Amino acid sequence: MPDQELSNYLAYLLASANRRMHLSLAQSIADEEVNEEHWRILQALSNEQGRSMGELAEVVLLNHPALTKNIDKLVSRGLVQRAADAQDSRKVLVYISDLGLETIARLRKSVDAHHDGIEEALGTRKTTQLKRLLEEFIDEVEAL
Repeated sequence: MPDQELSNYLAYLLASANRRMHLSLAQSIADEEVNEEHWRILQALSNEQGRSMGELAEVVLLNHPALTKNIDKLVSRGLVQRAADAQDSRKVLVYISDLGLETIARLRKSVDAHHDGIEEALGTRKTTQLKRLLEEFIDEVEAL
């Protein structure tokens, strides 16, 4: 049981929930030899549109150095590729490869099963409420 005083803080509870979610998700996708950040990147690129590094960093919740490190790993595995933007050659776009599309299709099954397990444990109503509350929280905190 966490220290009672510490568990009174929302920041602590959110961090604890995030840590538990991160660890359980990591276990569910470990067979693909990717981490959660790789999954988020591949999922964000799965529409095959390509994204700039800046846009991708924002979408996948990574700072630029961490994103670059993860993209380098995914490029070396052939899961994504970089290309110059046709409209602005100074801008680099990241695209998912065919191998990346195959990988994300398998990952979706594992991630969906993970989500289904959480929903089964919490119940559909509570899961929906939690998502809604977290979305509202994110919107409100951004407005501060």
